[in-house]
Amino acid sequence: MRLGRISQALGFLLLGCGAAAGPGPADPARYWAGGRAGTVEVATDGAFSLPLPSLTGDAERQFFRGRALFRDQWVTAPASTETRDGLGPVFNARACFACHQKDGRGRGPEDGGDFVEGVVRLSMTMPSGEIRPEPNYGGQLQPSGIYGVPGEGRPKVHYRAIEGTYGDGQPYSLRQPELVVEALALGPLSETVLISARVAPMMIGLGLLEAIPEDELLAAADPEDLDGDGISGRANRVDDVQRGASALGRFGWKSNQPNVAQQTAGAFGGDLGLTTRLFPVGPCSPTDEACLAAPSGGDPEVLDAILEDVAFYSKALGVPAPRNVDDPEVVAGERVFDEMGCESCHRSGWTLGASELTQVEGETIWPYTDLLLHDLGEGLADHRPDFEANGQEWRTAPLWGLGLLGQVNGHQTLLHDGRARSFAEAILWHGGEGEAAKENFRTADAGTRAALIRFLESL
Repeated sequence: MRLGRISQALGFLLLGCGAAAGPGPADPARYWAGGRAGTVEVATDGAFSLPLPSLTGDAERQFFRGRALFRDQWVTAPASTETRDGLGPVFNARACFACHQKDGRGRGPEDGGDFVEGVVRLSMTMPSGEIRPEPNYGGQLQPSGIYGVPGEGRPKVHYRAIEGTYGDGQPYSLRQPELVVEALALGPLSETVLISARVAPMMIGLGLLEAIPEDELLAAADPEDLDGDGISGRANRVDDVQRGASALGRFGWKSNQPNVAQQTAGAFGGDLGLTTRLFPVGPCSPTDEACLAAPSGGDPEVLDAILEDVAFYSKALGVPAPRNVDDPEVVAGERVFDEMGCESCHRSGWTLGASELTQVEGETIWPYTDLLLHDLGEGLADHRPDFEANGQEWRTAPLWGLGLLGQVNGHQTLLHDGRARSFAEAILWHGGEGEAAKENFRTADAGTRAALIRFLESL
């Protein structure tokens, strides 16, 4: 047995007994969601935290170093643990694991609750069209601070009910969120500030998504809707800070990061207040004297070796195999998924190209995303541009693993801000390019709707 299979088996035992995902070889191709080199055949509450089963040797050791760093808390500088100090001075969390519990997805808050398992982005659009951080609070609200440095504010969410009816007369209710920020420490937010609350996304399969060839992603884009199907799909061009060049965005709710390494460094800086070689400037606002006077944990605070290990861990998380793939209702639901038009954005299969994870090259994966930007309508709009993404556009979220969200994270809140409490609610929020597919779902009979949901639950 290969070392990777041994570690997967040990992880299965340590994380809790549960049924394996399925027998494998005789199942449909989509059973191998992460390809044969990247699919984890475990369906327990630890299913998001296991390495690609093909990892061996030094790569597997780097994965487990990265996992320890991902889960450990950072502390205030100066401290005896010189490689793990420098938290803040203002921050969202003390560890990556705080928002990405079990490498899964952040929970949307209840009505009146604090927005804690995610971030609140801030920006302003100038008359010239230039996008700038909010002048007092920067590009992200930091609710917490180290001793002597107050957190910047406390984000809370309230909901307004939006009632609707399916085509067969069955009623439903959606939650329209309103974000308010209490206890602002540096004065009021600018009257023209743009605010966007975003829950932490799932961590699985990031290295696989990074290995989808760029030319294939660009070929899937249709920004002018030349085929007339109502689906455009646009690439976001973003800054690759290491190369000092423009690059294709792949990660983040608006595809505003080009690769996992930069996404990781951005999270260290924005969420934990830690500087890296990619983002060497700390989180302090120029008006926050207490923050500016706080001690540093080094220059940079995150050593290159730590950044590389955490980024590798993030790339090398395996993808759980879907379950019940031969169930007749699941098979019917997969057909409905395509017929309703969901596949137009949530593209199922991709063949991988060159990758740091050489063992996955040439594999076919089934993430159900095109990684492109789509206009999802006014209902989901945050009105906040991000590079070339406008205020109504969002990256197509991968669907793989979402059927295990309740088991792993104990909730099923979906969409960028966690407003949807089920797959059905998430679908019903779609507008814009997703309007036709939403209406196909809303007006379908109850059995057809149930089959589609059953398929999504199998992923």
